[in-house]
Amino acid sequence: MAASFGWGALAASSLVIGSVVALVFSIKLRTIGLIMAFGAGVLISAVAFDLVQEAADKSTGSGWAIAGLFAGCAVFFFGDGLIDRYGGSQRKDADGGQESGSPLSIVLGTVLDGIPESMVIGLTILEGGAVGAAYLAAVFISNLPESISSTAGLVSSGWKKSRILWMWIAIALVSGLASLAGYGLFQNSSPDTVAFVLTFAAGAILTMLADTMMPEAFEHGGKLVGVVTTLGFAVAFTIHVLD
Repeated sequence: MAASFGWGALAASSLVIGSVVALVFSIKLRTIGLIMAFGAGVLISAVAFDLVQEAADKSTGSGWAIAGLFAGCAVFFFGDGLIDRYGGSQRKDADGGQESGSPLSIVLGTVLDGIPESMVIGLTILEGGAVGAAYLAAVFISNLPESISSTAGLVSSGWKKSRILWMWIAIALVSGLASLAGYGLFQNSSPDTVAFVLTFAAGAILTMLADTMMPEAFEHGGKLVGVVTTLGFAVAFTIHVLD
C-alpha cells in the first residue's frame, strides 16, 4: 500500500521539477507551448493504450467502460466550470493570466487535473502487483509542461517563488494520496468496476486536454504543435510497446 503512495508522488514529482526549472530559467512562451504539446501527445497515448485499451480488455462488455468515459468527462467538465467561475480558469496560462484569479481556485483546478491520472497508478499496482512503466512515464512527462507553464504564469502574476514551490510540493503529495486511494478503494472490485475507473480517468484527461492544455499549447506554439504532439504520442507509444 505504501508503494502506491510512493509511485503516485514520484509521478507527480515532475510538477516540482518543472516548477524549479521555470523558476531558475527564463523560458520563452513558444517553447512552453511546444513543451505542452509534447505532454499532450504523451497523455493521448496513455489514454488510448494504458487506459481505454486496458479497460476494454477487462470489461465484460456490459457498457461500463463507455459509461466511465462519459462520467469522467462530465465530472471534469462541470468541476472545471465551477473552478473557472471562482477564478481558476487561467491556471495553465504561461503569460500571467492567473493575476485575476483566485489562488485557491488555481490550486484546486490543478489538483482536479491530476487526481484521475494519479488514482490509476494505485489501481494498476493493485491489479498487476507493480506500476505500469509506460503509464508512469506518461504521467511524469506530461506533468512537466503543465508545471512549467503554470509556474511561469504565476511568477508573471506576482506570486512569491516560495509560495509557488510549496504549492507544487503539496499537489505532489495529494497526488500520492490519490494513488493510495486508487489502491485502497478498489481491492475487491469487479472487472467492470475497474474498467469503469480506468475509462473515467480517460474521459477526464481527454476533456482536460481539449479544454485547457491543447488550446494553451497552440496559442503559444503555433502550427508546429501538431508535429510535437505527434512526437510525444510516438515516444509514449514506444515506451508502452517496450514495457
